[in-house]
Amino acid sequence: MLIPHTYPDTPIHAQKQWFRETFNHLFAIANSAEAGDAGVHLVSGWQIFQSTPTEEVPFWADVVLGFRRMTEAELKKFPQYVFGQAFTTLKCECPAYLPWLEKRIKGSGGWTLTRRIDDLWELHPSFDIVVNCSGLGSRQLAGDSKIFPVRGQVLQVQAPWVEHFIRDGSGLTYIYPGTSHVTLGGTRQKGDWNLSPDAENSREILSRCCALEPSLHGACNIREKVGLRPYRPGVRLQIELLARDGRRLPVVHHYGHGSGGISVHWGTALEAARLVSECVHALRTPIPKSKL
Repeated sequence: MLIPHTYPDTPIHAQKQWFRETFNHLFAIANSAEAGDAGVHLVSGWQIFQSTPTEEVPFWADVVLGFRRMTEAELKKFPQYVFGQAFTTLKCECPAYLPWLEKRIKGSGGWTLTRRIDDLWELHPSFDIVVNCSGLGSRQLAGDSKIFPVRGQVLQVQAPWVEHFIRDGSGLTYIYPGTSHVTLGGTRQKGDWNLSPDAENSREILSRCCALEPSLHGACNIREKVGLRPYRPGVRLQIELLARDGRRLPVVHHYGHGSGGISVHWGTALEAARLVSECVHALRTPIPKSKL
């Protein structure tokens, strides 16, 4: 679901640019013949708050479609909430989207190689430039102690009558309808590496979501899903030049998106591509020889 997560160490203007570029990219897909295969579609709904937020109009309000304040009549659906925002955004379903992207890469002549590495320098000299998108793996590969897991558990249920998203303003409780199931969330457990579903988490999630949408009591085929979000105070987007024995390996770091990855992924990828272009230019530029 494209609703931005705010990164405290990243300027808002950069976050808005990433979000706008990502939204425009996915909006074009949603309006194409590829939408079904790519798993991208429009969805409307509400973000609700138990107290009026300091920022009634968020920085991304003019990027999504039809953003407005909820009416009193709409808020009657949520008696415990006093303020809300209504808008249309995009749902990008990664189990379909990622294979679709891979298919595009291969169709353009790209190829994939599966290999385990313990040090980025192992990729030299096989590759001239490395783009490091290793997420939590960057704790080891890049020595980055700022990145850590935020465990997320969700439920996937069959409830085809639920057609609008509902999201608590805290971002912790949400109901996201998709093409084949409705996603109910969630948890936000910092530093937790456990990938096994927790029954108590599931009960709490279902209880919170049913409080927002009582019809979910009739949902069936409940499945538990767990993932680790690679959280960092700010997305790492920068060039690092590794050097050994007079040899060099440019690395473009591109990781640390946390729970907001899908909302800004295309925008940050465009920035990473620009950094790769800088590396290409530098490699093609001869190093001036000393006149001494």
